[in-house]
Amino acid sequence: MSTKLIPSLCPYCAVGCGLYLVVDKGKATGIEYMTEHPTSEGALCPKGNAVLEILNHEERLKYPMKKVGDGFVRISWEEALDMVAQGMTRNIRKHGPGTLGFLASSRCNNEENYLLEKMARLLGSPHVDNCARLCHSPTVVGLGAVFGTGAMTNNLADLENSKCIFAIGTNFTEAHPIVTRWVQKAKDNGAVVIVADPRITSTSWMADIHLRIKPGSDIDLLWGMMKVIVEAGLADWEFIGSRTVGVDELLHSLKDYTLEEAAGKTGVPAGDIIRAAKAYAISPASALLYSMGITQHVCGTDNVKSCATLALLCGHVGRPGAGVWPMRGQNNVQGNCDMGGMPEFYPGYKKSTDLETIEYFKKGWNVSNLPMGPGLTSTEMNDAALKGDLLFMYIIGEDPVVCDANVKKTRQALESLDFLVVQEIFMTPTARMADVVLPAAAWAEKDGSYTSMDRRVQWIDKAVDAPGEAKEGMWIICQIAKRMGLDFPYESAAQVLKEIVRLVPQYKGMTLERISRMGGLRWPCPDEKHPGTDILHTQRFSTPDGKARMATVKNRPPGEDVSPEYPILLTTGRIVLHYNGGSMTLRSESLNEREPELYVEINPMDALNLNVGQGAIVVVTTRRGMAEAKARITEKVKPGMVFMPFHYHGTNIITSDALDPVAKIPEYKIAACRIEAKV
Repeated sequence: MSTKLIPSLCPYCAVGCGLYLVVDKGKATGIEYMTEHPTSEGALCPKGNAVLEILNHEERLKYPMKKVGDGFVRISWEEALDMVAQGMTRNIRKHGPGTLGFLASSRCNNEENYLLEKMARLLGSPHVDNCARLCHSPTVVGLGAVFGTGAMTNNLADLENSKCIFAIGTNFTEAHPIVTRWVQKAKDNGAVVIVADPRITSTSWMADIHLRIKPGSDIDLLWGMMKVIVEAGLADWEFIGSRTVGVDELLHSLKDYTLEEAAGKTGVPAGDIIRAAKAYAISPASALLYSMGITQHVCGTDNVKSCATLALLCGHVGRPGAGVWPMRGQNNVQGNCDMGGMPEFYPGYKKSTDLETIEYFKKGWNVSNLPMGPGLTSTEMNDAALKGDLLFMYIIGEDPVVCDANVKKTRQALESLDFLVVQEIFMTPTARMADVVLPAAAWAEKDGSYTSMDRRVQWIDKAVDAPGEAKEGMWIICQIAKRMGLDFPYESAAQVLKEIVRLVPQYKGMTLERISRMGGLRWPCPDEKHPGTDILHTQRFSTPDGKARMATVKNRPPGEDVSPEYPILLTTGRIVLHYNGGSMTLRSESLNEREPELYVEINPMDALNLNVGQGAIVVVTTRRGMAEAKARITEKVKPGMVFMPFHYHGTNIITSDALDPVAKIPEYKIAACRIEAKV
């Protein structure tokens, strides 16, 4: 028989669900459920069930193209690669390697991302970043500051062991639907579920306690809970004394903070804060889940630190069912960060500002010079391009013209470049701005490893050929690197993995054979006999002295507030049927027919005042621009607040680009707006 079942992974969120591709005569014709996969157990969300609509889509990019006038013409790979190399060389010679910027892709495998960041640094540019900047950069630096490691402490299946699940700033039933299975198992076993979210969502429907906080008041809620826990004598003083530092500063700051103050700032009744705090503290094993409702604020890093500190205060770290679960967005955003796809870090989270890091990789890569960091973040690259300090960008699998906050500014930045190259599977709005477009293979069309949100590294083999002349990402990167005079002898992803294993401490024991087995391995895995690490920080934290750093932070006001001109607060988020900037799911017929257009949720009281009816087209305006959307009148949002999903091309025209000063993430979650019926 010509039909084969090829093990694969879902290319959407970072849960890392397994599936089988049915391949007949070289074409993927169906999927089968992988019931033995340890995370997904055969389940897939609507996006996972629709993956073939993307893989086999007629709009897949098939040939290299260059910009001619307002359009594109097909060119050979030879010409395309030469043009990219010439664009790099021209700017290096005239202005230095610091004028080059690189965006790695959290949809691509570890091996591709490792090679891209290596090429950037060997060329002398420290400016390499990825989409984590826009979603979970506060996790990397915030959890890193408190625990020593910026990653999920436990694993997804371990949620079943939790007796209290506190979800703050995450609508996981829509953003990560398979996680719901594990939360429901815990709930069936008697766990209390607490959800802190301004909106009524399918996640809040699961809650025993729903805290409808005011957007931007997360630290106030967490401080209120800590105040209750300390005064009620529910803190785990044995854990605090033996495994943490900084509690005295925290207690001093909490001394003058009152529960009434927390209730006033959050809009949550004091009684509910007390119930939530006590439920979380007295549980034998509590899990804290968060996502972009925590990170996408000007105080995103401090929000993350506060989440981690609450867990430490109660001793809910380092045990089954007890820890902190950051819910990551893209299928390989964890791996991209692991591979050094951030300006703050070389691979393995070795700080780019440390001389030891530079010496380590000079020896490991057998080179005489490497750039010190930190380089520019993706948001800072835009500013540098507008100033004329960044002239060349190589973007892989990202669509900043749709995904950045205040995309008008991003478009202006990309227009300011001397040369833009985009490597993609579809002609995205960002790709349409490129001087050269490079057609890439999708996940099922190449070998490589991916790292899910719970640090699980899994290998998949190529199942089908890429369409037309589209090429694997590592082949493209190697061809460009060789044209730039670099020694990139890699002929397979397996060969690149060997180098990763040699140089990235967390991956030392992750041989191809071991991560090819069902479910792979979780890092850290320091040697080939190590079973992988299900739970971090069981004995010590990843800090020099092994102790966690409890954080004392104060809430920072949002980048902008409502006013008479912009009287309504706009927040954004994900919905179950779409993903990221929509470049894939908006092309998926079965998904798009159910959620085809941008909408805005408006409370009935506001709709009455605005004279807006159900289904009416409205114009949502902020200080940055305007977007049209269809009105959905619903009690899901409070009066004075509206919600828009960010997957559609209009939302990020109007979102705020105010930045967290540490992680440099934009404040997508809060913008002041006004709404008017379209005339």
